[in-house]
Amino acid sequence: MKQFFGAFFGSILGLLITGIVCALIIGAMIAGAIGGAFSGMDEGKVTIVKENSVLHLKLNGAIKERGVENPFEELHLGPFMPDAALGINDITEAIKKAKSDDKIKGIYLEVENLAAGFATIEEVRNALIDFKTSKKFIYSYAEMFNQREYYLASVATKLYLNPQGGMELKGLSSQMMFFKSALDKMNIEMQIFRHGKFKSAIEPFMLDKMSEANRLQVETYMGSIWNTMLEGVSKQRDVSVDELNKLANNLTINSPQAAVDAKLIDGLFYEDEVMDLLRKDLKIEQKDKIAFVNIGKYNHHPKKWNKKESKYKGKEPKIALIYAVGQIESGEGDEETIGSKSIAKAIKDARLDTTIKAIVLRVNSPGGSALASDVIWREVTLAKKVKPFIVSMGDVAASGGYYISCAADRIFAQPNTITGSIGVFGVLPNMQKLFSEKLGINIDTVNTNKHSDVGSAFRPVTEQEREYVQKGVEEVYTTFIGRCAEGRHTTPNMIDSIGQGRVWSGADAIKINLVDELGGIEKAIAYAAKKANISDYKLVELPKQQDPFSKLLSKGEDEMETRIMQKNLGQQYIYLKYVKSLLNMKGVQARLPYELIIN
Repeated sequence: MKQFFGAFFGSILGLLITGIVCALIIGAMIAGAIGGAFSGMDEGKVTIVKENSVLHLKLNGAIKERGVENPFEELHLGPFMPDAALGINDITEAIKKAKSDDKIKGIYLEVENLAAGFATIEEVRNALIDFKTSKKFIYSYAEMFNQREYYLASVATKLYLNPQGGMELKGLSSQMMFFKSALDKMNIEMQIFRHGKFKSAIEPFMLDKMSEANRLQVETYMGSIWNTMLEGVSKQRDVSVDELNKLANNLTINSPQAAVDAKLIDGLFYEDEVMDLLRKDLKIEQKDKIAFVNIGKYNHHPKKWNKKESKYKGKEPKIALIYAVGQIESGEGDEETIGSKSIAKAIKDARLDTTIKAIVLRVNSPGGSALASDVIWREVTLAKKVKPFIVSMGDVAASGGYYISCAADRIFAQPNTITGSIGVFGVLPNMQKLFSEKLGINIDTVNTNKHSDVGSAFRPVTEQEREYVQKGVEEVYTTFIGRCAEGRHTTPNMIDSIGQGRVWSGADAIKINLVDELGGIEKAIAYAAKKANISDYKLVELPKQQDPFSKLLSKGEDEMETRIMQKNLGQQYIYLKYVKSLLNMKGVQARLPYELIIN
């Protein structure tokens, strides 16, 4: 009876809590709707910016391709809270608006635990460099700068560090984890099928260290990324590239004062002292409060990419900006995964919409399913026949990410974008010995035909089956390089010579005709407008983002588990995610050789 009442009252309590949460959410939605209605009466004045204001650019953690709003942030719903993050679009729009806003006197840049990729940092950095042409100041202060954070902050007109803080300047490092010995101990054999000597996605399962081919490609693209960073810092801080390399090689920057002596930092101050310096530039009294405005409030409509003042009505000309972010899989996908159906549909819809005059596909993907990539590629080829189709590459546009890009009229990438990796592979685990010798479990099988269980994890493939699977891999690779050759107006042999799964930086990719031009997303959009012969347009983002309320209700057990794992494992979670993704693969894969981590 105790158990019955315990379960009964526990269920009642659960329902009560759920009801309260739902009531709060619905109340927030109603309040938001009412607020939106009234704000609409005075369009564009959701946030009032005071005279002599400073845009507070606080970057902490990840930066997404496009921002995710959270209308429930005032409710503090804890684990029920929808994810919210700044997007590149939010940040660059705020910077560009602030450049011409007379009420904004400068930017206060605060970076902490920045987890953005190098190409994403490049987008923000270039926007800040453009902001400086207004002759307004950029203050940046931190207690600690890692190399990514310093590269971004180095554009500041006033760059300060905590007197007891520190900064890194030591060069880039990439480490790979290899699982072969662990798999051997568990009697698991990973049966590998691949084309491309650089296609090293499967190396962690068959080797104990990098192959020479893999080491060569890693050294090449990491060297290119490092050189891009050094050249950027050199230009902003007026310190030669040779001197920066010397400082890194000798670990000279071992104290805050050493950073000042090397002219990498302008001064050592505590935050309150930096605020006093900022007040002097603003010509206000030391007792006065600085009028900071954050991005979320400054961009009263964060998803509005178009910066023009005209109010669009009716069937105005548009440019479609389609986001393809994450691993490529068959199906619908989501905001973190490229689903072949959803992205193909977005491209098709943009193609058929006569008010859309050009398409920009923003690709940030390590690749994935070759089949799903081909489905998207087909829609790209159809779309480019009727209107300009431009690709803008983010941090990564490799393997399948390049597959869906190669047919574009023009490809833009940042110098530190990771791209290429034109190669394919397949993996079939054989766990027969694990079950029989380690676990004492035997598997018995009944087939109607000789090879009915080909691909089973409970036995090795035969020689005939190996040839069968390898033939499929070769056919996919032939198709892949053929698609690339057609899109890049060259020959399959030429693509094969720079393919074989090899990874390139954007700076190197432009030299071998994998990329047309170095630049960010705004440069790609400007080019699309020029090709479409339009100057006044509206930018339409696709696929449409899930509304926050539906997203909140759809949060499930898997997502909660992922959050817990990320919190407990930190950066090491990426290895677990990588292994899970490989073990869940279906069909031949066109994806980046490994999970790319550069420190």
